[in-house]
Amino acid sequence: MEFLAHISDDGRKQTVQEHLEGTAQLCSEFAAEFDAAEQGYLAGISHDIGKYTEAFQRRLYGGPKVDHATAGAIECANAGSGQAAVCVIGHHSGLPDLGNIRTDQPGDATFYGRIKKGLMGGIEPYKDNWSGKLPKTAPAPASARSGFSGAAWTRMLYSCLVDADYLDTERFMQPYKLSRGGYDGMERLLGKLEKHIEKWANPENEMNKYRWEILSECLRCGEKPKGIYTLTVPTGGGKTVSSMAFALRHAVAHGMKHIIYVIPYTSIIEQNAAVFKEILGEDNVLEHHSGKLYELEDASSPAQYRLAMATENWDMPVIVTTAVQFFESFYSNRSSKCRKLHNLANSVIIFDEAQMLPTCHLQPCVGAIAELVRHFGATAVLCTATQPVLGDIFKRFGWSENIPELCPGTQALYEKFRRVSFRNAGGLSNEMLAGELKNSRQVLCIVNSRRAAQEIYDMLPKEGAYHLSTLMYPAHRQRVLNEIRQRLKEGAVCRVLSTSLIEAGVDVDFPTVYREMAGLDSILQAAGRCNREGRRSSAESIVAIFESEYTSPLLIKDNIGAANEALAGGADPGLPETITKYFSSLRDIIGDGTDKAEVVKKFERGISGCMMPFDSVAQGFHMIDNNTKTVYIPLEEGAAIAEKLKSGFATREVYRKAGRYGVNAYDIQYRRLLDAGNIEPLDENSAVLVNMELYDKNTGLSLDCEQETGFFI
Repeated sequence: MEFLAHISDDGRKQTVQEHLEGTAQLCSEFAAEFDAAEQGYLAGISHDIGKYTEAFQRRLYGGPKVDHATAGAIECANAGSGQAAVCVIGHHSGLPDLGNIRTDQPGDATFYGRIKKGLMGGIEPYKDNWSGKLPKTAPAPASARSGFSGAAWTRMLYSCLVDADYLDTERFMQPYKLSRGGYDGMERLLGKLEKHIEKWANPENEMNKYRWEILSECLRCGEKPKGIYTLTVPTGGGKTVSSMAFALRHAVAHGMKHIIYVIPYTSIIEQNAAVFKEILGEDNVLEHHSGKLYELEDASSPAQYRLAMATENWDMPVIVTTAVQFFESFYSNRSSKCRKLHNLANSVIIFDEAQMLPTCHLQPCVGAIAELVRHFGATAVLCTATQPVLGDIFKRFGWSENIPELCPGTQALYEKFRRVSFRNAGGLSNEMLAGELKNSRQVLCIVNSRRAAQEIYDMLPKEGAYHLSTLMYPAHRQRVLNEIRQRLKEGAVCRVLSTSLIEAGVDVDFPTVYREMAGLDSILQAAGRCNREGRRSSAESIVAIFESEYTSPLLIKDNIGAANEALAGGADPGLPETITKYFSSLRDIIGDGTDKAEVVKKFERGISGCMMPFDSVAQGFHMIDNNTKTVYIPLEEGAAIAEKLKSGFATREVYRKAGRYGVNAYDIQYRRLLDAGNIEPLDENSAVLVNMELYDKNTGLSLDCEQETGFFI
C-alpha cells in the first residue's frame, strides 16, 4: 500500500516520506539560525509518521479525523528530544500544556495525557507500515530544558516546524501559484537608503545639521556587536530614518536576515511604513496589523500575492507591525500565529516608542526581548524620545550588561529641538477651562474621560468647535480630523476637545494645547500636537497642564502619581532627567505589578503542578484587556455593511470594513442598550444600532461612559 500525505486538487499525490523529508529539510534550515538544526530535522522527519495508517489514508478521501500527531511525538521522545515531541504533538492543534507526568490521565488534553493515551493503544497502529528509524539528537542547550527560557526555545522550534510543514504542503499543492521570495538583500537595501539620504549630507540650517549628525552616528553604530541598545532621540530628531539606518548597516555587518519594526500605535504605522516603502521599495516592506489585511484571493499581482503570503510567516526583509501582533504572537500556542516567530531569530528588532510598553506586562515583554537577543541571535533597539527605565527587568532575564545608548550626544540636543513651553495652569473647573479655550482661536484640549470631552465641548461656541473620542466610529473621527486639519491650514477658528486618542501619532499642529494631568509620557505625546511643524517659536507655543474637576481615572492613577513626583518643584517636563525620574517613580509605584497575566511565574513554576502551560498562558495573555463589545453604526458605507452582517454574510473582509463603523461599549453599557431595545444583536459580542437618535453627528454614541483609553496598539 502506498501511504500518502496529500492529494492535490488536480489528482497529484505526495507520499508521506516525501513530505517528511521536505519538511525536515526546511525545519532544519530554519532551526539552524539558533543552533538547533538537529532538533529541527528530528521534528520535521517525525511529525507526520502517524499518517502511516489505513485510517489516515481513508481520511484523505473524506473519512473521519485521525490523530496523526501523537505517534511522531512518541518517537521524538524515544529519540531523546522532549522539546521536539511537544512541538510535533501540537503541530496542528497548538502547543498544549505539558501537564504533570504523575497525575495526568490518558486522554487528558495535556501533552502527558495524550502520550499516555497513545502508549495504551489510543492511536492507530503505524509501526506496521513505518520502517524508519529516527536519528538520535544532541540534547537541547541547558537553557532550553525548563522554565521561561525553555518555553521560549520550544516555541521557536515549534515555529520552525509549523512553517516548514505549511511551506512543504504549499509547494506541493500549489506549485504554479507560488510567488514567495524575490526580495532585495540587505546590502542592496542599505544601498537604497544611502542613496536616499545623500541629499541630506550638507545641511544648510542648524536643525538639519543636528538630524544629520544623529543619522550619521546611527550608521556608524551599525558595526557594533549584536545586543540590546537604546536610541534616545528628541522629538523632531529624525529617529524613524536613523533607526532604520542603524538596522540596515547592522544587518549587513552581521549577516542578519530581517528587520522588524514594532510600533505601539496603529495610527502611525502607515506613515512609518510609507517612509520605509519610499526608501526601500514597496516590494520589500510588509505592513502587518489589524487595519491592513491581505487576502490571497484578492491579490491582483505577484507583488500583492507575496505580501499576502508574507503575513503568514514574515519572510520579507522589513516587517512593520504592532506591539500587540508581536508580543501576542510570541506568547501564542497556535500554529497560525507562531509560524512567523523563527524569522525573529538573527533579526534586528526596533521597538519604536518603547515607553508605551504597558506597565502591567513589562516582565513578559522585556523577557521576550531578552530571550530573542540572548539565545536567538537578535539585536533589539529601544527607540524613543522618552526612554523608560527597564535595566533591572532585563537583568531579571539574564542580561547583566549595561545597555548602551547609540547616540549619547542627543541628551544635549533636547533644548535645541524644543518646540513648546510648558505652563502649569493649576486647577480648572469646566467653566474656567471653557473660558480659557474661548480665548484661543486655535486650541486643542485633551482630557481623560469621554464624559469630560462631551461636557466641555457643549460649553464652546459651535463655530469651529470639534469633539473627538472613541464614542465616534473611526470613519467619523477620520472625517472630523480631515476638517480639523483643513481649518488649521486655513487659519480658521478651530477648538478641539479630545480624549487621549489624538495623542496616538495623529498629525495635527496647534499653537496651543491644554492637557489634563496624566502620565508624563502622555503629556509629552500631547505636546507633540503643539507646534508640530516648528513654524513658531517655543515661547509662543504653549502646553498648559491643568487639574480638572473630575476624579482621576483609576486606569492612569499610578501614572499621574509618578508625574506629580517627577514635576515636583516646577521641573521642566521636557528634560531627559525629568523623564527618567518619571519612569523610575512609576516603577516604584507599581512595584511587582509588571506581570498581570503571571506569564513568567507560570513558566518558571507551573500552574498547580502543570508544567510548561503553553495553552493556558496563550489564553490568558492579552496586551490590551478586551472587556468590550462592538456596536456597529449603520451610517454612510456602514449602512450597507450592517445589512450584510445581519444577513449572515460575514466574511473576514466584511468584518474588516465593519471595524471602521464600530464603537466599543463596556459590558454594562452594552447590556443597557440591549435591554432598552436600542441595538440588534449579531452574536454575543456585537450588535447593530437601531435607535439612531442615540448617535450624535458631533459627539457620537450616547453612553454613560467615563473612562477613555488612548492606548491603541
